[in-house]
Amino acid sequence: MDLKILTSAVLEIAEERGISQERVIKIIAEAIASAYKKEYGKKRQKIIAKLNSKTGDVKFWQIKQVVNQDMILSEEEIEKAREKGKSTLNENNTEETKIHFNPERHILIEDAKKVNPKIKLDDELEIPLESKEEFGRIATQTAKQVILQKIKEAEREGILNEYKSKEGEIVSGIIQRIEPELIYLDIGKTSGILPKTEQIPKEFYRPGQRLKVYILKVEESAKGPVIYLSRIYPKLITKLFELEAPEVSAKQVIIKSIAREPGSRTKMAVTATEDGIDPIGSMVGQRGTRILAVINELGGEKIDIIEWSEKPEQYIINSLSPAKIAEVKIMPKSKAIAFVPDDQLSLAIGKNGQNVRLAAKLTGWKIDVRSLSQASEIEDEQEETKQDTKEVKKAKPKKKTIKKEEKSKKEKKTKKTKTVKSSKKK
Repeated sequence: MDLKILTSAVLEIAEERGISQERVIKIIAEAIASAYKKEYGKKRQKIIAKLNSKTGDVKFWQIKQVVNQDMILSEEEIEKAREKGKSTLNENNTEETKIHFNPERHILIEDAKKVNPKIKLDDELEIPLESKEEFGRIATQTAKQVILQKIKEAEREGILNEYKSKEGEIVSGIIQRIEPELIYLDIGKTSGILPKTEQIPKEFYRPGQRLKVYILKVEESAKGPVIYLSRIYPKLITKLFELEAPEVSAKQVIIKSIAREPGSRTKMAVTATEDGIDPIGSMVGQRGTRILAVINELGGEKIDIIEWSEKPEQYIINSLSPAKIAEVKIMPKSKAIAFVPDDQLSLAIGKNGQNVRLAAKLTGWKIDVRSLSQASEIEDEQEETKQDTKEVKKAKPKKKTIKKEEKSKKEKKTKKTKTVKSSKKK
């Protein structure tokens, strides 16, 4: 086994798969240690190897745990523990408080101090072993299997860490396979899954199609990392505009809120953090190039961009565009009434109530749209409620006077009873 050639070959493979050089050297050392144990070692031995990647030299050590007599089970204790059952034993078939002494894995502290005077209890003693360069076919095959397995584990771990850090970002993927409930996409180093619940309704997908998708979450499984993707998540639009509009990525324009019905329509509220910047113009782009790029990526989904405002009335007026709003009245319990001209009523409500529904989601207010002809009716209702409250207020003092009269009568009665009692005593 030429370790120098083996190391250079494995390093080359690992570099292609994005595994660090230190990790690869560690993997090869573990594989050589397992081959050494298979060829020259004994059962229950713990052997480690240290590899010099430049020279190809390797050294071997046997590891033993330092123990004393109090930590070792006697033969009687071992028999009793076995009679109780394996549930009371640890991985060495011994009770958890003590160990079953094995000369291949343990060494008494008196003997360990002869090798290393500074060693302490529970430390691991490294005993140098004779270096070997020749290994049999079985040992070599064992080393090969260990290297392949460890490289796969390192690759999975690297992919998991990489995509875990990309949660909340968008990636470009190519559709590999389409199933009734899932779509598999090639997103670079691995595949991601696009569940049916995260697909845009009525959007057509075909193998080989390139899509931009939002990384929803990354989970670890027995088969490797599972990356869940989305096409309906509202932040997908934010990330798409970050790619198209430099002002958004530079945080000169901030997307305050998004309300989306995937595949149909989206409303966005934007504001500028610096003077002299038009937030809506920055999102739309020259001749609509920026917004058109996002619309095309989403399969023709309509996007309304409005200016955010600190004033609720103005914010609601902007959110109901393209309809022209005459007036907005703020009511209790986060409710608002928007009055529009009669000819703008259907436009303000939208098809199947979509416009007002999205405006309510965007602003966080419960919006009731009414025509100007209905404004007088609302004023009458408000006057009636005011009159009712006045009548209630007037009625309240009468109750108080009645209560005062009742109290005075009670006081008179108590005085009479006191005088009667005093006369009887006399």
